[in-house]
Amino acid sequence: MNIKLRLTIMSFMQFFVWGAWLITIANYWFGTKQWDGTQFGAIFATMGFASLFMPTLTGIIADKWINAEKLYAILHILYAAVLFYIPQVASPNSFFWTMLLAMCFYMPTISLSNSISYTTLKSSDLDVVKDFPPIRVWGTIGFIVAMWVTNLTGSKASAYQFYIAGTGALALGIYAFSLPQCKPSKLISEKATFMETFGLSAFKLFANYKMALFFIFSMFLGGALQLTNAYGDVFLDEFKHFPKYADSFVVKYSTIIMSISQVSETLFILAIPFFLKRFGIKKVMIIAMLAWVFRFGLFAYGDPSGNLWMIVLSCIVYGMAFDFFNISGSLFVETSTTPKTRSSAQGLFMMMTNGFGAVFGSLISGWMIDKYFTKSFTNVNEVATYVDSSADNAHLLSFIKSQGITMSANGSFDNALFMKDWQHIWLSFTIYALIITVLFAVMFKHKHTRAEEEAINKISH
Repeated sequence: MNIKLRLTIMSFMQFFVWGAWLITIANYWFGTKQWDGTQFGAIFATMGFASLFMPTLTGIIADKWINAEKLYAILHILYAAVLFYIPQVASPNSFFWTMLLAMCFYMPTISLSNSISYTTLKSSDLDVVKDFPPIRVWGTIGFIVAMWVTNLTGSKASAYQFYIAGTGALALGIYAFSLPQCKPSKLISEKATFMETFGLSAFKLFANYKMALFFIFSMFLGGALQLTNAYGDVFLDEFKHFPKYADSFVVKYSTIIMSISQVSETLFILAIPFFLKRFGIKKVMIIAMLAWVFRFGLFAYGDPSGNLWMIVLSCIVYGMAFDFFNISGSLFVETSTTPKTRSSAQGLFMMMTNGFGAVFGSLISGWMIDKYFTKSFTNVNEVATYVDSSADNAHLLSFIKSQGITMSANGSFDNALFMKDWQHIWLSFTIYALIITVLFAVMFKHKHTRAEEEAINKISH
């Protein structure tokens, strides 16, 4: 089999086994299990916790002791085993620890898949700069396909999403053993200090005001990414509680609507060289931040009927929000550090966004939604007013019953009914992104350099 095709299959499956549950797990958590928001924030934080140490740890193992493709295979098989176990978990606390274990196995495979691709392409005398991007884009396609499979099989609120991901992960783990050997490179010296071994020397960059500012803002923006991944699909799905939207396309195929975001991501990658040449790195970062403002703001006022265009446009601008900051930020690190610290600095950039940022965004948003943006209803008339319906609407009464609530003759509930105030949730996220954008534009002083021009020209060809 052609080596590029083999790597393409790996890239496709790498993100398929993530996309099968990442966007829809909130539907399982809130809709099926009916657990609370603060605890759910902790579930998404597991990705951040795992990203803080597992990629570095597995990188050291692959560099010193075991072939990268074998370690990659073992991690995916272990990840599959945990996914198969998840449907048996009966409490939020146990779910957290189980998901943390799953993320400890999965998160390092992202960097390992890149390493395997680079090593294999180089050993086959292929051009990494030219041949890797077309391979990597199939990862995004795999993520999209997984979202569609989960939605079209009716699994977006059920445990089957984990079985879909687990089956894919098991197949990928077995397949990975057949990949070309990527033997330990032993680039880490036996005499390396603890700081050098674990890539912590890059933290010295915080002594530089501009670099410190960049990394701090990266963390805050990393939190924004977790907000959209965690709550986007469940936000659309919960329009089903409103009788006038219950049978809409958006409710039935919310995950497919959300997949527009990933399609947009693949298209905006093509536009990055133009924007970087025209505006420079700082302005492109600001454009990315403004895109997050629009992403959240459009969600705040979107609905499945008259304002459906807002939901679709929000998904489209996601590609700009995600790609522009990640790539322009990576180029900034590349052109602002020395060759000796460059790799560690890139790792630090990813740690601040996917590690600290993910933990910050997940935990704070979960707590905030529970405390300030969850409405409590004690009678049917209150709920009917909120969902713009009549108190005797059959769909509304069916929804109340599905929540395990018994209603008395006068319409009072035996237990409170809780619903999330999505408009104000998204508006609060919009204000958050806008504040970050304004502060970054004012505080981050940066001029376009020759090194940046050369780096931009490289990605343009």
